[in-house]
Amino acid sequence: MKKLSYILLGLVILFFSCKQEGNEMRRKWSNLEHADINLWTDDYFHQNTVDASRVREGIIRARVDGEWHDYKAAELPDKFIKWSVENRMETFERVRKNQMPRLAGPHNGMVATYGIRRLDSQFRINNAVKGIGFMPREDKIKEVIDLLERTKDSDFETRLKVLEDLYNHVDEYFTRKALISLELYTTKEFETHTFLNEMVNPVVSIVFLDIPSFEVKAIAQLIHPNDPQLTEYEKDIVHYANLIHSYFHGKFTKTFIAVVYHVIEVYDNTPGRGGKGIRIIPPLP
Repeated sequence: MKKLSYILLGLVILFFSCKQEGNEMRRKWSNLEHADINLWTDDYFHQNTVDASRVREGIIRARVDGEWHDYKAAELPDKFIKWSVENRMETFERVRKNQMPRLAGPHNGMVATYGIRRLDSQFRINNAVKGIGFMPREDKIKEVIDLLERTKDSDFETRLKVLEDLYNHVDEYFTRKALISLELYTTKEFETHTFLNEMVNPVVSIVFLDIPSFEVKAIAQLIHPNDPQLTEYEKDIVHYANLIHSYFHGKFTKTFIAVVYHVIEVYDNTPGRGGKGIRIIPPLP
């Protein structure tokens, strides 16, 4: 009986030892999803490498490789807009027919960044696929938000028609000078490498896999919902980005970080004649 007690005691000690080791291992690995820099103040961050105060003038200031530069905002060309709208309309039709939407196209942009090494990597470069959409114009964003809020509880077909109407009038409601996304996974406890790079060095290259294929080089502006320094427009951007995400994909209770990609250059990466990485915006001299 005493021998059995010793065995049980040994098993209990082994169990708690393994559990403790497992907890320490989880803590060890969780500490690696960061860089050697603290970007947070309490429960929010403020991006100090992008100054969008002159965005109405078409100027985005950004600190790149440790130096400040003025970047002139460019506009997405007609061929990009036409391709994006047509593909989004096709997606709506596929959804109506209960078909899987294509993974290629304007929604899934491959975002390349560089800047700082995350502790689980030897590299400062990173690439990740992000859901990307049109960015409402400043003079239209409240109107668009109101429309989506009024119809967000409607049936799915009604919501699809609302989105189709918006995209059929794309230049009426959306700017060509920026695209919008969400940083879904970053928190104070877990930071994606994309987030870290964009905070430290906010230049990005976004490639869209499709025919035609486009590359957008942009300045990434990250907007945390709890940042007390947000302008009214930036608050609206956060509201819109989260609202449009839930509008199509289903309700999310969390308010995510918004990302604005200010367009600086556009390239035609389509294989064959007329593409292969030629810059089309701004036009070459």
